[in-house]
Amino acid sequence: MVAAQKRPAASNRPFNASFVDVAAAAGLLAPVIYGGVDNDKYIIEANGCGCAFVDYDNDGWIDIFLLSGTRLSGAPPGASNRLYKNNRDGTFTDVTRQAGLEAVGWANSVCVGDYNNDGYDDLFCTYFGQNRLYRNMGDGTFRDVTKEAGLIDSEVRWGAGCSFLDYNRDGHLDLFVSNYLKFDFSKVPGPGAGANCNFKGIPIECGPRGLPFGKHSLYRNNGDGTFTDVSKESGIGQPWASYGMTVVSADFNEDGWPDIYVASDSTPSLLFVNQRDGTFKEQGVESGVALGSDGGEEAGMGVGVGDYDLDGHLDIFKTHFSDDTDVLYHNDGTGNFDDVTLQSKIGVETRFVSWGTGIVDLDNDGWPDIFFVTGSVYPNVGKLLPQYPDKSPRILFRNLGNGTFEEIANAGPGVAALHSSRGCAFGDFDNDGDMDILILNMNEPPSLLRNDVDAKQHWLKVKLIGTKSNRSAIGARVLARYSGRVQAQEVTSQSSYYSCNDFRLHFGLGQAADADLTIHWPSGVVEQYHSVKCNQLVTIKESHGVVPNLGWARS
Repeated sequence: MVAAQKRPAASNRPFNASFVDVAAAAGLLAPVIYGGVDNDKYIIEANGCGCAFVDYDNDGWIDIFLLSGTRLSGAPPGASNRLYKNNRDGTFTDVTRQAGLEAVGWANSVCVGDYNNDGYDDLFCTYFGQNRLYRNMGDGTFRDVTKEAGLIDSEVRWGAGCSFLDYNRDGHLDLFVSNYLKFDFSKVPGPGAGANCNFKGIPIECGPRGLPFGKHSLYRNNGDGTFTDVSKESGIGQPWASYGMTVVSADFNEDGWPDIYVASDSTPSLLFVNQRDGTFKEQGVESGVALGSDGGEEAGMGVGVGDYDLDGHLDIFKTHFSDDTDVLYHNDGTGNFDDVTLQSKIGVETRFVSWGTGIVDLDNDGWPDIFFVTGSVYPNVGKLLPQYPDKSPRILFRNLGNGTFEEIANAGPGVAALHSSRGCAFGDFDNDGDMDILILNMNEPPSLLRNDVDAKQHWLKVKLIGTKSNRSAIGARVLARYSGRVQAQEVTSQSSYYSCNDFRLHFGLGQAADADLTIHWPSGVVEQYHSVKCNQLVTIKESHGVVPNLGWARS
């Protein structure tokens, strides 16, 4: 247990963003089924799943993909992953069946990327049992190509986080999958049956401690629609003592090659540094992102990546369990990180189990904020210990622009609402120039938080299309210079908790009327664009320059 940091005096500065949950009005009515409602017998019911903002039909309006679980007694009617098409008027239509994406099982995470470079983003979903690769056919439908792509597992595994990345920079997206633990219903004891099966004296589901570790996997894209398992030769498949969860691939040391960060539950988190020869070296401890500041293991679940202090380097925010601080790691630009949780005042909040997260500018003032969702993994505990509630609020820390953050309690009813949430994704679903938030709630319909920014702050969105690089431009890093500062962002296939954000990078600009952009493409090409005007989406194609936007309806 870690004592919460004392809260500093309020800044009394207005926060010019407010969030309201419009999910019901938007047509997102179906509940996300996952495990027991009042009690969980096994850990497989507790961790929940992710979601994605993805423009699957290339119309310039982001759609919604939600994963789903099941129940030990069997899936109730309507339990399924769901795809919702954006109707461009604030509402969505459930097109799951037409798209061929109906599926039932213990789904965990989703990552997005155009693995075959045909111009349409595909979906990879991890499961307990068998992961699934869905090829986007470009006509509104998807096809399960897991077998023909060579991604069938020979054993039952617990697929957790995943990420598309081009680790060898050949222009084809490869695939990394973290595996949580080895789980067998017949061998895992019931609640309260061991040292790792109780919480504060209350019987709860067993794990993860005491259960065998899973091994992580790396699959090389062969460029012909198939993948080859290169886990062993790449160094990824060693028996790391890791309960791997969310995966984020980004170039943390800025050498032009993508690295892989794995948030790990109750074990040291892993940072696989790309050695530029087809192999990786695990350097989480050396780089400062494996453990807490006290050297202890943490329950790493979600990961946000962004440049909170505008120094041009990608920092990391990682969410943890209740009675512990979530952690902010500052990147010095070489892939070495310092734990700045206390200096940044993030340590004031330790009350809840924290999950999906992002370092995102929510009020367009030019300084990225921190947002995360919360919810207990022990739905029965809150009845006896009310300080550990099953449902809890979302948390928003506004960036004060001086290296510190301030928790905001009045950012609208969508933030204050109580839910047991897991994944969340950030994107502009209504194309109005601010960042909205999609949230997956356990055994309830999802939340769709529409952001209403009431100040005249400027913004800029950047959509990238690779040519020599992979078509989705995953791994491309953009530096936006405005108001004498520089902000780094990178296109990622997964972050938050088991989720994927809108691929259009969003830069709040504050009062700046334009920005200079430097784009580091995965291929190694570097391009610069000067004085790009604010309040617009700009679509840039590698080596071709600015091209027309897909379906963007705003001036």
